[in-house]
Formats: sequence, C-alpha cells, structure tokens
Amino acid sequence: MTVPATAAEDAAGHRARLRDRLFVGGADALQDYELLEYLLALAIPRRDTKPLAKALMREFGGLSGVMTAAPEDIARIKGMGETSVAAIKAAHGVALRLLKTETSARPVLGNWQALLDYLRADMAHGKTERVRVLHLDSRNRLVRDEVMNEGTVDEAPVYAREIVRRALQLGSAAVILVHNHPSGDASPSKADIEITRQVATALKPLGISLHDHIVMARGGHTSLRAQGLI
Repeated sequence: MTVPATAAEDAAGHRARLRDRLFVGGADALQDYELLEYLLALAIPRRDTKPLAKALMREFGGLSGVMTAAPEDIARIKGMGETSVAAIKAAHGVALRLLKTETSARPVLGNWQALLDYLRADMAHGKTERVRVLHLDSRNRLVRDEVMNEGTVDEAPVYAREIVRRALQLGSAAVILVHNHPSGDASPSKADIEITRQVATALKPLGISLHDHIVMARGGHTSLRAQGLI
C-alpha cells in the first residue's frame, strides 16, 4: 500500500527540485517568483513559500520591487517575519555589493552599463527621492559614492556649493549626479535641468567636470548629457 506524502514532504520535494534546477541551469532556470520562493524557503524551512513569494511579487510589482522595498513594508505582508525580511534584504545587499564592485573595478565611463545596473538596483524603486554624487579621479575611476540628500516623494534638495565643497575635499577630477523619480517617470524636470547647469557652472572654474546627471526610475533612466542638457 502506498502511503500518501505529507504536505511537508511535498514541500521538501518541491524545494529539492528547485535546488536541482538552480544548480544545473543557474538563476536563469528559475522564474523570478521561484527564486524568491527558494530564498524564503531557506528562512522558513517548514512552510510552502510559493504563495508568499507570489503575494510579495503582486504587492511590489515584481522581483526588483520586492528586493528594494523597505523592510517595514515587506514586514506588512502576512506571513513575513523578521528572519524572512532579513533574508530578502541580505540578498539585496549582496547583489548591490557585487554590482558596486564591478562598477569600481574599471573606469566608470568605460563600464557604463555596470554603473547603470548598480544604480537601477539601488535607486529605481525608491519611494522617496534620493540624490547621490559619484566622485571620480583623473582616470575616471570611482573614488567615492555618497548619498547627498533624501527628500520626499517628489523632491530632494540639491545645493551646488555642497557638491563643490565635497569635490574639493576629495580631490575629485569629475562627478556624476544621480537621483531617482519615485513617480516611475525618468523625464528630467525643469528643476533637474537647472541644478545640473548650476553644478556644471560652479565646477568648471575649478577644473572639475560634470560628466553626467542621471535620473533613475522604474520606467528606465535618462542621461542629461545624452539629452544635450550638459
């Protein structure tokens, strides 16, 4: 007589199959929700985590939205505890660290896609506007990556004098401005264009270049240099 498998045994078998696919085919062998499901299973080993993974995907609009969501927002989803929230944020932190390492390994202007990947992973899904300044040396290598300011859902103040002061302190040869638009639209505003021109004007007499101002959003990104605005 065959003894029916218990729910726990079914879940364990399913996780084993996910693991095997991951080992054989890498991350591309799993769908986004399956990657999240397996990650959650490591934090909640005695539970079927597929429904929870799908609930998170629905709530935050996909894997990127889940990974970049604030811990308190993730914790509001029924079934998420401190350990499972920490697992998600740790995985996101590892991904950012790897992307930042790739960005820092070579001159930024010759490794532009790696920079965009890093900025997208860190900023595109932010719920409030955040401004960061990337300081580069004379070989266009990343010297410092600093968050300069955080604001509201539609504004974060930027002061040209503060950017100039910090660039002089670090001996920067060039800087790149970056900020996000929580609205999802990466189109630069009039204020974005104006502060870009102010910063470029303030840096120029000091021999410091403003390489670009990048606007990141869920819907993509915009380079103000590519738009002819610098």
